[in-house]
Amino acid sequence: MNHPADTDDAPHFLTVGDDARAIAVRVTPGVSTAEKPGVLWCGGFLSDMRGSKAQALAAWGARTGRRIVRFDYSGHGESAGAFEDGTISRWAQDALAVLDAETTGPQIVVGSSMGGWIALLLARARAARGETGRLAALVLIAPAPDFTEELMWKAMPEEVRATLLQEGRWVRPSEYGPGQVITRGLIEDGRANLVLGAPFAVGCPVRILQGVADPDVPWQHALRLVSCLAEDDVVLSLIKDGDHRLSRPEDIERILAAVAEVG
Repeated sequence: MNHPADTDDAPHFLTVGDDARAIAVRVTPGVSTAEKPGVLWCGGFLSDMRGSKAQALAAWGARTGRRIVRFDYSGHGESAGAFEDGTISRWAQDALAVLDAETTGPQIVVGSSMGGWIALLLARARAARGETGRLAALVLIAPAPDFTEELMWKAMPEEVRATLLQEGRWVRPSEYGPGQVITRGLIEDGRANLVLGAPFAVGCPVRILQGVADPDVPWQHALRLVSCLAEDDVVLSLIKDGDHRLSRPEDIERILAAVAEVG
C-alpha cells in the first residue's frame, strides 16, 4: 500500500479494466485512520494530478502527516489511453480502482469540477456494495455532475449536435489550452450516469466550494446539487469573485480548511 519511492517525478501505475490501462498514481505517505481519514483527489476534465490544487493538497498532507492519494484518469496526464476513448463510466472505474487498491478505511474524496461528479459516483458505488463507511466526507470544488448533458449537450447549437451525431466527435475551443475533443460516446455514456434527476443520499458530510463568477459551471448548478442532497449534511460556500479553477492562494486555503473541517 505504501510506495516510498513515490516522488513528484515518479508515479507508480495501477492496471485497470479489461484493456489493462495503466493509471498513474502518486501517494503522499501519512496517517489514514477513522479519526484522521486519508484523502483521495479526483481531478477535473482534461486536468491532471500535478495541477496547483492537487499539489497544494499533497503539500498539506506532507505538512500534517495525512495520507494523500492522487491519480490521473486514463487519457489524462501520465496515465495510458487516448483521451477520446474516455467516458464518465471509464473514468469512474479508474477512480474506484484507485480507491480500492490504494486506500484503506474511511477517505475524504476531494473532487474538482468533473471530479465532483466522479466523487458522487464513488459514493453511489460504495452504497451499492453496502460500504458507505468508506467515504468519510466529500469536498467538492465547482462540482460539475451531469455536465455532459446539462452544460454541454443542452447548450450546444444544433449544428454542433449534428456534427457529434454524424461524425462522432467535435473539437470545442478552450481558454485553458488546446481544443477539447468531445465525443458522441462521452455524451451518450454521460446519460447513463446522471445524478441530478431526483434526491439521493451519499451518507456522509458534503462541503461544496463554488465561484459565483465561474463561467463554466454556473453557481446555480451547485444549488441544484444541494437540493438533491436533502438527507445529507451539506454546506455550500459561494465565493463571490471566484472563477472555475478556484486556484488562487485564498481559494486553496478555503479548500484545505474544508478538508480539515470534515476530517
